[in-house]
Amino acid sequence: MECLVTPLRQAVDGLQSIDASTLCDEELSGLLVDLHTQSARLDAVRVELIGAWDGRRAWSTDGAKSAAAWLAHRTHQPRGALNGEVRLARRLRGMPATAAALAAGDISRDHADRLARANRPGLEAAFARDEEMLVGYATELDWSGFARAVAYWEQLAAPEDTEADAQSQRDARRAHCSQTLAGTWVLDALLDPVGGAIFNETLTGIEAELFAADWAAAKADHGDEVTVDTLARTPAQRRADALVEMAARARTAPADGCRPRPLITALVDYPTLTGRVCELANGTIIAPGTLAGLLSEADIERIVFNGSSRVIDVGRRSRFFTGALRRAIQVRDRHCTWPGCDTPAHRCEVDHVIPYTDGGDTTQDNGTLLCPYHHRHGHRRSRADPTARHDDDPDHPPDDTATE
Repeated sequence: MECLVTPLRQAVDGLQSIDASTLCDEELSGLLVDLHTQSARLDAVRVELIGAWDGRRAWSTDGAKSAAAWLAHRTHQPRGALNGEVRLARRLRGMPATAAALAAGDISRDHADRLARANRPGLEAAFARDEEMLVGYATELDWSGFARAVAYWEQLAAPEDTEADAQSQRDARRAHCSQTLAGTWVLDALLDPVGGAIFNETLTGIEAELFAADWAAAKADHGDEVTVDTLARTPAQRRADALVEMAARARTAPADGCRPRPLITALVDYPTLTGRVCELANGTIIAPGTLAGLLSEADIERIVFNGSSRVIDVGRRSRFFTGALRRAIQVRDRHCTWPGCDTPAHRCEVDHVIPYTDGGDTTQDNGTLLCPYHHRHGHRRSRADPTARHDDDPDHPPDDTATE
């Protein structure tokens, strides 16, 4: 048995002997990607062995109550995580395409876990029919796109469960505010997807205002040497102050003021799936029944796609919705298009792919979403300065989300 893992142990020893300082950036980047691939393959081997071992109930011979309990005792790992591995091993027995993709390193353990949750009781037949399609999403899309695709598949496969789950989320909402013995206050809340999106958008909007004020104050003190480290407040402190400011503004709002109405974006002919599609502008998927319940208190925006990436129509909401071109690009791109960046659309800027100064048109095809950081970073790179970072630019404060 020892000889079976000896080559693996030797390979790990070899990797541990690597001096990262001797590798160029390209070599180090490639090594990290390869390690993730091989780690997925190793996960597949471990899960397969756990499945065979669990199927024989080998863990019960010395009195252990469960496979996870036996593994936790022998490996000193948390039982909850090991329970997840055992569940995945059991479900992968009936998920050949998922198991093969994991063994090849084409998907990760996280992808396999998400697919295993979708292959729940009552959906086994539908999952067996569509497994290869879902695995394809895992290999082709980034994580957020893959997660949305699986969630939409679950909506189509089990619409009744979707509505029941949405109602359960709504019923589970709660909020507690209690004072400690030291006089400080502790907040604890759980919000449903719609309520949470409304709350978060308001909070982050005020936080952005406070960040701009902090940046201006720091610039006045430090001049061109200003950085995020010189700001008076941390991001967490600004969020706390934004929460208090939100409460203050609510108390000072006119009694006869116009109540803000949430904007619900309905997408038609979404590129990854056909069928009913329903999600908030921030990408959170909601049940169609939830949308129906908001019709009397929200503005509805219609977005029609032609193929996978071109918006061909942006419907106007009833109360003076403007900026259809900008909105089309926001909904099409969903977040910053810089590779690896997921800053949401409402915090991004629309940039010309071909610069306007070079004759680029202000059209949908020539527009792309970039967060403030990558917008300015991209312009600096275009001026042959690929190492520059805009957080050193005193006139353009960085996107605060990059500091945490």
